[in-house]
Amino acid sequence: MAAKPNKQNKGLSHFFAKDKTFRPKKKFREGTLRHELHKHAKATLHSGISLQDCVKLPPGEDPNDWVAVHVVDFFNRVNLIYGTVSEYCTDATCPTMSGGPKYEYFWCDGDKYKKPAAVPARMYVALLMDWIENIINNEDIFPVDKDVPFPKVFLPSAKKILTRLFRVFVHVYIHHFDKVQTLGAEAHVNQCYKHFYYFVTEHKLVEPKELEPLKIMTEKICL
Repeated sequence: MAAKPNKQNKGLSHFFAKDKTFRPKKKFREGTLRHELHKHAKATLHSGISLQDCVKLPPGEDPNDWVAVHVVDFFNRVNLIYGTVSEYCTDATCPTMSGGPKYEYFWCDGDKYKKPAAVPARMYVALLMDWIENIINNEDIFPVDKDVPFPKVFLPSAKKILTRLFRVFVHVYIHHFDKVQTLGAEAHVNQCYKHFYYFVTEHKLVEPKELEPLKIMTEKICL
């Protein structure tokens, strides 16, 4: 018997269909392996299967392909989550990219920002999304053709992307969660966070020390 769709996942799908992204969504080209994997991952997510099972590598699939698909998916989802609160995240309200008084994140990309620099949260997220887009659009790092092997730099790049996307969750949860609740999006954001957390811990893509800022909340909603 087929699993019945989860009502919360239906709500999640409706929320993310609003398409209020901070940056344009990144899509996979139809007919490619990644596009098929993306459709598989999306169908599994909305099938009622537990999130812990959804994030496991499907039998016979390349782990790098599975990671690449989720990096792009989480890029789109975090874009949307931040987009819902971005109007409240101003230079005045959030002069630094922080997660409460204990955590502050500095921007460094090795290009325009060669040394870690303190920037307002909104600028940090804008720089981050541009940086991620440049990486996932670079076929020397994220190859499109299934016959082209993933380079050695792929997995370190994916880990860095996911680590920095986690920092957006930190900022939203600690500084803007009242707005998330006002918008009626709490369940949807929590569901997305749980999906992200289960994926990065299942595949060991984010260092445990990076997850510390949301440890107490994570223990409540994930563990």
